[in-house]
Amino acid sequence: MKSDNASQEKSTPVLLVGVDFGTVDFDAQLEELGLLAQTAGMRPVASVVCKRKAPDAALFVGSGKADEIRLLAQMHGAVEVLFDQALSPAQQRNLERHLELPVNDRTFLILEIFAQRARSHEGKLQVELARLNYLSTRLVRRWSHLERQRGGIGARGGPGEAQIELDRRMIGEAIKRLKERLSKVKRQRSTQRRQRERRDTFNVSLVGYTNAGKSTLFNALVKARAFAADQLFATLDTTTRQFYIGELQRSVSLSDTVGFIRDLPHGLIDAFQATLQEAVDADLLLHVIDAANPKFPEQIQQVQQVLEEIGAIDVPQLLVFNKIDALPEGQQPALLQDVYELDGRLIPRVFVSARTGVGLAGLRSQLAATIVALTEMPTQADVPFLQSQDPG
Repeated sequence: MKSDNASQEKSTPVLLVGVDFGTVDFDAQLEELGLLAQTAGMRPVASVVCKRKAPDAALFVGSGKADEIRLLAQMHGAVEVLFDQALSPAQQRNLERHLELPVNDRTFLILEIFAQRARSHEGKLQVELARLNYLSTRLVRRWSHLERQRGGIGARGGPGEAQIELDRRMIGEAIKRLKERLSKVKRQRSTQRRQRERRDTFNVSLVGYTNAGKSTLFNALVKARAFAADQLFATLDTTTRQFYIGELQRSVSLSDTVGFIRDLPHGLIDAFQATLQEAVDADLLLHVIDAANPKFPEQIQQVQQVLEEIGAIDVPQLLVFNKIDALPEGQQPALLQDVYELDGRLIPRVFVSARTGVGLAGLRSQLAATIVALTEMPTQADVPFLQSQDPG
């Protein structure tokens, strides 16, 4: 506990701001913002909510609510303010002047987490490209360099128009170099995929909302040691392993990919195109869902939205409802396999606990049946469903 307290003391105290524009799951959205802040190493000390029909053009929340935010931040010792929605550069600048504190939005927060978590050369390139694209619209503020400073990225004071133009040119040149390097990485991945295709390899990609348990399931299936943790965006870099399926007496290629999230910044989708291409080019998607999360239907739709944005919406899916060990006894599934209606289609669904191993045998069986169906039929319609209820 001593180390936990020490880390809490070192983390940046922040004030969370959520604006309800009439969404049905607003409370869950603000809770997710708090989790994102903690994942980024910050410490939420208070939150402010308000309802509006539309954002205020200048301050997003209006001057009265901005005054309330400033007083609350002073009262709780917050040194930074985080908004759950994306702010325009002008709104961010106006808020910082009004609050006299650094202000950042959800987009920045996700970029910050990705910058902290990227491990591979490709992942770091992708994150840096997304960050530079984001920063390029906010050059009215001073950037001594392109890394986050203590007290937030919103340090004020600028060296003038000449310095802004110099920064803009510097960022533009850096973006160009990063795009060239990522283009090379994309070509290398394309070559690797073609090699797999020549070997007649069936490609399966794990997708799902962040923290649904994809990496834990990946490790359980292929006996790998991919990093897995109960936190948002534990995995950023794609890991691919061969997965032997006894029922087929053959191996398939299984890839663990980055988790999706509500309002994933478009810059990240564009920057992570090389990584997300694994999902686009997959023969089958294992869509992993946190069955214990009461908001799982909304999370499913968020994943579907991202899949549509990256061009993977037509890739066949098998739904894997994970974390059933976290469900109360009265909510445990009666059957470990059934079907789920998704956007007008009936999709095979398997219930598992990647942590305890319950249902994994049934998942392997259903995966084998789905692969047989997909290699014999041109579409996913009427994929046969195995009735085995083996809980192991």
